Amino acid sequence: MSRQFLLFCVAGVMGLVVDTGVLYAAAPWLGWYGARLLSFWCAASTTWAFNRRFTFSTSTTPKAENQASESALPASSVSHTLAQYLRYLASMLLGGAVNYAIYVATLKGFGMNANTAWMGLALSPWLGVLGVALGSVGGLLFNFASARYFVFAPDAQDSEND
Repeated sequence: MSRQFLLFCVAGVMGLVVDTGVLYAAAPWLGWYGARLLSFWCAASTTWAFNRRFTFSTSTTPKAENQASESALPASSVSHTLAQYLRYLASMLLGGAVNYAIYVATLKGFGMNANTAWMGLALSPWLGVLGVALGSVGGLLFNFASARYFVFAPDAQDSEND
């Protein structure tokens, strides 16, 4: 496995912890649905920062940012960072949709009824777990590919800096 993929997985675990923590902390005030929106945003922001700094660090820093002092970033660097952040959020939302679609396909594919069996095993008690697991793997692969080839790709940054 590549170092990038492993670091991306570490970021994902960090995101899960942030997501869950914010969800449970905010639910009493925002309800479960509102808290979930906030927790997703917090988790995605956390994973973006980690992935930007560690996972894709060699491909995330445009030339202008390398030359800037920490106290005064040029406007082009700030706009690059914001554009990258928004691309990341959009990509992660799409990855969430892939995750959910696989989850639904798994439930529908196995009929989601008490008599569903696969290889002689009754699946209905485990069907939700199977759907979440398969959806998570699909979402992970989609998110990694979109982060690597779209969000943090050097070509995407070069076009922003022109």
